[in-house]
Amino acid sequence: MESSSLLFSYFKSSPRMASPVASSSSSSSFQVSRRSICHPSRNQLSLWRRSRRKGFASLVSRAALNGGGSRRVYVLSQGQATSPSPSPSPRLQDFSTSLLPAGAILIFSFVAWKVIGNLLVTTAKVPAPKKSVSRGISFSFSPGSNLSPSPAMKHDRESRKKLNEFAQVLRYFQVVNLSGHNFGDDGIFFLAESLAQNQSAEDVNLSGNGITANGLRAFEGVLQRNTSLKALDLSGNPIGDEGAKCLSDLLVLNGGIQKLQLNATGIGDEGAKALSEMLKKNATIRVLELNNNNIDYPGFASLAGALLENNKIESIHLNGNYGGPLGAASIGTALELNTSLRQLHLHGNGIGNEGIRLITKGLAHRGDMKLLDFGNNDIGSQGAFYIAKYIRKTKHLMWLNLYMNDIGDEGVEKIADALKENQTITSLDLGGNNIHSSGVIALAKVLKDNAMLKSLELSYNPIGADGVKALCNVLKFHGKIETLKLSWCRIGAQGAQYVADCLKYNTTISTLDLRANGLGDEGAICLAQSLKVVNEVLTSLDLGFNEIRDKGAFALAQALKANEDIAVTSLDLGNNFFTKYGQVALTEAIDHVYEMNDREIDISF
Repeated sequence: MESSSLLFSYFKSSPRMASPVASSSSSSSFQVSRRSICHPSRNQLSLWRRSRRKGFASLVSRAALNGGGSRRVYVLSQGQATSPSPSPSPRLQDFSTSLLPAGAILIFSFVAWKVIGNLLVTTAKVPAPKKSVSRGISFSFSPGSNLSPSPAMKHDRESRKKLNEFAQVLRYFQVVNLSGHNFGDDGIFFLAESLAQNQSAEDVNLSGNGITANGLRAFEGVLQRNTSLKALDLSGNPIGDEGAKCLSDLLVLNGGIQKLQLNATGIGDEGAKALSEMLKKNATIRVLELNNNNIDYPGFASLAGALLENNKIESIHLNGNYGGPLGAASIGTALELNTSLRQLHLHGNGIGNEGIRLITKGLAHRGDMKLLDFGNNDIGSQGAFYIAKYIRKTKHLMWLNLYMNDIGDEGVEKIADALKENQTITSLDLGGNNIHSSGVIALAKVLKDNAMLKSLELSYNPIGADGVKALCNVLKFHGKIETLKLSWCRIGAQGAQYVADCLKYNTTISTLDLRANGLGDEGAICLAQSLKVVNEVLTSLDLGFNEIRDKGAFALAQALKANEDIAVTSLDLGNNFFTKYGQVALTEAIDHVYEMNDREIDISF
């Protein structure tokens, strides 16, 4: 043998008789019976020990036949140096040669797997170092050091980068708009440093950033150092009453801010009270906006008390609160003594007719109010009577909003009669007041001789074709109306014809709103014909929600192409029924006007 190997071989033998193994050559191989296996002789043990010392052993399968029978035997063999024997077959040589390397690889892989497994388990059990927990926010002037740690590291890095950009803007620009970025309290602590160092920023908008009462503490020391800041907008941040109190403490001695916007910030009566105490001492704030908060009668009473002592504030916005008649009564009392207020915004407070009576009573002692917003306040025709009474007396009122009340035809007739004696009001909003054609006819008669009114809102009133006819007959050659809004007025195609005829001659109307009037293609064609005539005034036309189809779109497109001197720059045709053909026609009209006149028309559909 070339090498000794341990092999297994099976021989068949007679179940009753064991014969010696036949061998044709002399060999040291010898037979081992079943008995000798259990009780080996001294020679067998000696041979087995020598094979162990050599480091290898093999079981060689030898066939032995005797007397037609055979049995299973194990043959131990050594190499040629000890006892030469017949060479095994080539197949057995290949098997014996490959068995040892394969076994070695298997053993090595098993040991390596065990070692690596132990290492991995050991690594997983290593406890991570504990991070220090931030207890509050510490302010620092080092860039980025005021941001508290965040578990989302990537987001944190992006936030820091963005805040650094904001900080640079805050350092050098006069008007800074950072609204809607939601950087929270951490962000405002970081940006406060730049705001403190900037002596040029005059208008800063921080609305909609998730700033709470805690974040407002970042302004401690900042508002006292920055004297250039004139307008601060914190609207849309949930600062609540606590934030209002904190801000009030900071603004008591501030000598720069003139406009403070705290709309939709969750301020209630307690916050309004804190701001009122601040207004009694602050002499610089001119505009205070508290729209869409939770201020009830007690808050209104507190603010009214501030108006009694503060004669510097010029505009106060309390839209969308809960003042009611009692809140209006307190404001009316304050107006009797306050001499500085020029604008009063009380839209959506449910003050009713009684509230209007008490406010106009306070206004009767002064004639210098320029703006009054009483929209959406449950005012009826009786309330319109009190308003008309004030209109006759005022010498400075320019803007009057009665939007979404219910004054009706009777109320509008009272106001129209008062306008005969008023030569100051330039903007009048009577939208959504249940006004019909008779009310508009009364108003149209006044417009014939009124040269001051520039903007008239009559939307959401069922004036119909008769009402628009009366209005257009006057505006064709009279009046100074520049903005006319008649959306949702049920004028139909017939009313569109009256408007189109008016536009052929009118020289003042620049903005016309005719949305949702059921004009259809017929009404659009009428308006298109008027646009073909030279009109150098009308710049904005809104025909949305009018059930206009491709036929109407083609007519409008042709009108835009035909009139080289057309002044229209904005045409709104949204929410109509155009197919791609109508859209293509309008798009081609845009290109044509640009190519021929080098002017752009914004058409939305």
